[in-house]
Amino acid sequence: MDLNTIWFLLVGVLIIGYAILDGFDLGVGILYPFLSKSESDKKALINSVGPFWDGNEVWLLTGGGALFAAFPVVYATVFSGFYLAMILVVLGLIMRAVSLEYRSQADQGWHGKMDMLFFAGSLIPALLFGVAIGNIAKGLPLDAGYHYTGGFWALLNPYALLTGLLGLAAIIMHGSVYTILKQEGSLKAGSQRLFPKVWLVFVILYIVAAVYTYLVAPDLFSNYVNYPVLYLVPILTAAGIASLPQLVKRGKEGLAFLASSVVFGSMILTLALGMFPNLVPALNPDLSLTIYNAASSPLTLKTMLIIALTGIPIVLFYTVYVYRVFGGKVSSDQEGY
Repeated sequence: MDLNTIWFLLVGVLIIGYAILDGFDLGVGILYPFLSKSESDKKALINSVGPFWDGNEVWLLTGGGALFAAFPVVYATVFSGFYLAMILVVLGLIMRAVSLEYRSQADQGWHGKMDMLFFAGSLIPALLFGVAIGNIAKGLPLDAGYHYTGGFWALLNPYALLTGLLGLAAIIMHGSVYTILKQEGSLKAGSQRLFPKVWLVFVILYIVAAVYTYLVAPDLFSNYVNYPVLYLVPILTAAGIASLPQLVKRGKEGLAFLASSVVFGSMILTLALGMFPNLVPALNPDLSLTIYNAASSPLTLKTMLIIALTGIPIVLFYTVYVYRVFGGKVSSDQEGY
């Protein structure tokens, strides 16, 4: 396995880690106005993500930094081409941060505004992340200099909007399972009632997106045809999806959250395996950015790998430690946000 492939896997792990960890944060934020019926409910929901949300975003920063270090051409193409969309994502994350940090310190008259910021700041990134993934999967219009030649509105094509809705449904489902895991009483009961509906919407969108993907991006299935063993990953996704309703119904909260995490991670891995060795497919296949023509020099890849293998264990240790310290159920009367 060469350095280019190792970095492809490393960037993928960081993206999957961010999706799983910040996914439930975003899901709770989207469910927030629908589940919370009182001030105590709102505090309990905020306390469930308060200790984790900023640490979870470290995975996004680390993933972006790894992409910049290993595949700078991809970083330049995607971030410049999706510039306005990225600004909206950053704005959403800022809105969420402001609401979480300042709600408890603001006058009661500001609580409603902070609640709206929490909801909008969770919804916008959740939707736009899926739209971005859909555009990359479908293929981007790139010129010979690897510059994105479409506009902002071209990003809002039917396929990308479908994947955006699929990603949004996955995040809401993940947040619902997390709420069941962390809450008790009416919040847990409300999320349990909501879960079957969210799960059904997700399954429908997942099936439609799979069929649509075959129509608009058939090349994503080539690796699976050539290496049938790769089908184990989408099979794992299907098994996780199928097991979720029973796990929730039987009260297996920890296993349900694990299954939801597996579904989220294996969905992204399914796409990554279909794209490999492409990082950014182009409408003209000759202009696609791959792990070879978009990579840094071998010396840079080697040096950054040493740094990554030093830093990532620290991030993993911090993540595990925080989740152990703040494990268990939460309530509105405990100290928190």
